[in-house]
Amino acid sequence: MATLTFWQGWGPVALCGLLVGVAVLAVLRAGRAAVLGAWGSCVALVALSFPGHLLFEIPAAAFGRPADWRDLVHRLLLLGGGLLLGATAASLGPRRSGRSGMAGPCPVPGWARGWAYAGCLLPVLGFTVPHVLWLMGVPFGISAAAIRAATQDIGLAAGVALTVGPALGGLLTLGLAARWGQVFPRWMPWLGGRRVPRLLALVPAGVVAVALISYGVIGICLMTEALLAGTVTWPQLRSEWAVVGTEIVFLAWGLALGVAALGYHQVTRPGGGAAHARP
Repeated sequence: MATLTFWQGWGPVALCGLLVGVAVLAVLRAGRAAVLGAWGSCVALVALSFPGHLLFEIPAAAFGRPADWRDLVHRLLLLGGGLLLGATAASLGPRRSGRSGMAGPCPVPGWARGWAYAGCLLPVLGFTVPHVLWLMGVPFGISAAAIRAATQDIGLAAGVALTVGPALGGLLTLGLAARWGQVFPRWMPWLGGRRVPRLLALVPAGVVAVALISYGVIGICLMTEALLAGTVTWPQLRSEWAVVGTEIVFLAWGLALGVAALGYHQVTRPGGGAAHARP
């Protein structure tokens, strides 16, 4: 570019300075405002790292596709910084005594179970099933030419991996409302019967929820902008309705996962739902 716009130049510099200030205030434990600022910065950095793209680009690069590793490393640093700010904010919260070790699971309210079930079904029915059909050459909501182009572009192995991944993620979402999400199953060596560390469930769920929501919002905004600019028409969207549907699925999946993670947080936090755990 001949010149840098504000958001490619001084804007990011100013935001970096603001983040440094928030981090310093959080480390100095300057009160509730600093903790809220750290949580907000955590969410912003995780979203700006585009972890949804990282989930696609890193496996694609591993399969030999060209990749800009500088960009990947920069965004991994953004993601790491966001997670560190989140860990800082969590460590500054009120301390409560809680149970550990061989403690049993806590009852999960019905609303949290419902969101966890939605977070499981949405990727399976809205992503995995259509992609399996596309890998089989079935033009479900998309043209046969687009299927051939996509298959040639990403390859069969990467296509299978990208199809199976969301289904596995959906199944793991059930752990946010199931016994095995709070206590390791007995058949697991060394870990059986012990409580699952909360962050082991909450950090991946939170990162993926932010990634999916931002991915869906960005996709819907881009399609809306294309419609308003006239580069895409409504008949084109209707003929390729699966593309629009995928963005909506990402957004809905992220919201369901985020609410399910919130329910898990409330149930398992020290002094929270653990106080009412079944024996």
